[in-house]
Amino acid sequence: MSSSLTRQGLEFIEELDRFAGLERHWIVKLEEETSPDYGTLPWRRPIEQYIRLGVVALDKPPGPTSHEVVAWIKRMFGLSKAGHGGTLDPKVTGVLPVALEEATKVIGLVVHTGKEYMCVMQLHKPVPEQDLRRALEMFVGEIYQRPPLRSSVKRSLRTKKIYEIELLEYNGRYALMRVFCEAGTYMRKLCHDVGLILGVGAHMRELRRTKSGPFREQHGLVRLQDLSEAHYRWRNEGKEDLLRKYIKPVEYAVSHLPKIVIRDTAVDAIAHGANLAVPGIVRLHEGIRRGDLVALFTLKGELVAVGVAQMSSEEMAKARRGIAVKIRRVIMKPGVYPKAWKQREKKR
Repeated sequence: MSSSLTRQGLEFIEELDRFAGLERHWIVKLEEETSPDYGTLPWRRPIEQYIRLGVVALDKPPGPTSHEVVAWIKRMFGLSKAGHGGTLDPKVTGVLPVALEEATKVIGLVVHTGKEYMCVMQLHKPVPEQDLRRALEMFVGEIYQRPPLRSSVKRSLRTKKIYEIELLEYNGRYALMRVFCEAGTYMRKLCHDVGLILGVGAHMRELRRTKSGPFREQHGLVRLQDLSEAHYRWRNEGKEDLLRKYIKPVEYAVSHLPKIVIRDTAVDAIAHGANLAVPGIVRLHEGIRRGDLVALFTLKGELVAVGVAQMSSEEMAKARRGIAVKIRRVIMKPGVYPKAWKQREKKR
């Protein structure tokens, strides 16, 4: 049974990499199995716990603010807290990751990841397509932006990165663009500035976010009415199937991070806030550098904590002792796994 649990847990972690669109290779430090006596595979958590450790990849509708959407979900499930992965203006639609209860501990990692938008820009006068393309190319890379007047943040000049701008359609007045950019980049301001460069003026007509961190539109998004139906089905009919379909385990929120799998005996110490020492590592992703943010997983695929790597992958693989990761945020509650240090004391 333990070998089956280990296999399923490791396969789930690999599925997280694929979900984030990443291809990573493993360094196996030692072969170890997990015990069936504690912990659980993420998708088999009891439904109450599954909800409290869940993330919804919501398709935000036009109209409500991001805060209003989150407040509605929080009331529906009777939660004390919930949070979203990056504000969308009321008229803007698209990917809005919403973390429920205990999953809010990691939603900040999604807030600061790259975003992708489909944007319709309206030019105030027609310009040749080649002029528009040249103007858009000027905004790829590091740019300066001052948040627009209607924004909720301080209007100080800041630098942001735009990784890609792809002009998909253009008819002389309306331009459909795909923009991949750093979090906090204002599409409304981008359209305005492109209009200034062209000398004709422009404004944002429509905007939809298609990617926020590892969550993408093509994965399938959940509408508010879908979530309401799933909640009703669970509360009134006792059926969990739709909730488990629409809510993803919290592990998906860190699927974009490099991962380290740890031994069962190391889990509880980390759940109590201890840093990860080298002897607790079972396997790890290649390519981790010192200072990288990494996610720590059990052999069952459960997220334990997020921390900062103190060694590279190669150093972790070769070392026999030392602190490999300094813990920044603990997700797993203490007591889920046994306290290994107490067991060792009893054996003396």
